Amino acid sequence: MEATYSEKFTVCTWDVDYKNRLTMAAVFNYFQEVAGEHATRLGVGKDLLQQKNLAWVLSRMSVILFRRPSWREKIIVETWPRGTNKLFAVRDYAITDEMGAPVAQARSGWLLIDVEKMRPLRPQVVTEGLPTNQEKPALEDGLPTLGDGKALELVETRRALYSDIDYNGHVNNARYIQWIQDIFSLDRWQDVERLRFDINYISEVKPGERIALYRKDTQENGNEEVPASTRDISCPWPVGRITFIEGRHEDTQQPAFRAELRFGL
Repeated sequence: MEATYSEKFTVCTWDVDYKNRLTMAAVFNYFQEVAGEHATRLGVGKDLLQQKNLAWVLSRMSVILFRRPSWREKIIVETWPRGTNKLFAVRDYAITDEMGAPVAQARSGWLLIDVEKMRPLRPQVVTEGLPTNQEKPALEDGLPTLGDGKALELVETRRALYSDIDYNGHVNNARYIQWIQDIFSLDRWQDVERLRFDINYISEVKPGERIALYRKDTQENGNEEVPASTRDISCPWPVGRITFIEGRHEDTQQPAFRAELRFGL
């Protein structure tokens, strides 16, 4: 049984932005690729669970991106299970460059869903006996619960279209990250090298649904808003600036996801 799993990738043109740097959305794509492969090798992958009317659903993800590799760079993406935490099956990740220098670290929380009843089950039903890698934590403070946002500003509305939908029939987890990236101007991304991203996936988004994206910029302690005049400028925000984003189903105003983005750690 492989306690950890890694793959070597070459950063492609579609993985980088206009400044030739790896995007956070691309990082999520790499993570879901290696997680799926490792789960299959451990005997808890999509196809085997499907036979039991079970499915893994990504519920939370926390990522710190230390450096943003460019096109044609080689990176090693590694993943490993970390046991369970209440209803979550926890999985960690790391990305390094060819020299072994850290690029990213992350932690994800997965729910095991009974597809027929659409309710979560205790993950130990299928994870019992899997390696827990307790000596190998990637992001100890990952998977925070993000509360309701207050005094948010509506910035954009997106419709779930063909390229957003994955083989599960709903918006893919990495597409939410692309939507969030797009609410910031090009200038805002110009000098960003390091960032942290936390997201809670709350309800699925199906084809054709419209999601209203709301945003608020705050201090680390949550008590002071960033003046509108300082938003979307090219220079990095001071340490402690956080952007809170909430995506809501436009028809019901129920949350689909909540996220926090920190530029410049």
